[in-house]
Amino acid sequence: PTMPTIEAMRHRKRGRKLNKPADQRKALLRALTTELIRHGRISATLARCKEVRRYADHMIQLSKDGSLHARRQAMGFMYDKQLVHALFEQGAERYKERQGGYTRVLRTMPRKGDNAQMGIIELV
Repeated sequence: PTMPTIEAMRHRKRGRKLNKPADQRKALLRALTTELIRHGRISATLARCKEVRRYADHMIQLSKDGSLHARRQAMGFMYDKQLVHALFEQGAERYKERQGGYTRVLRTMPRKGDNAQMGIIELV
């Protein structure tokens, strides 16, 4: 008789793996966050959109804080230094009334080649 396989439950395992090693996943999320803040809206798979939402909201939260420490944290995450400066100048007053929820994720048509769920993430 074969031994039954034990399937562990994913309780308290936050975040999606996106079928990537940790370093590639971090680089992908940094790049998508940078481009979202640069362009205001980007198109990606739904899982990527939902994962980028966390990091984009965090960058805007840092810009609202506006301290030197927050600025350096944003510099360490985003790929564009000028974009960080622009975010800290404009983002703070743009979102000063809003308590979180700086992004919106919309579903779009499935992707042609592999029928993957696609989405658009945009800054509110």
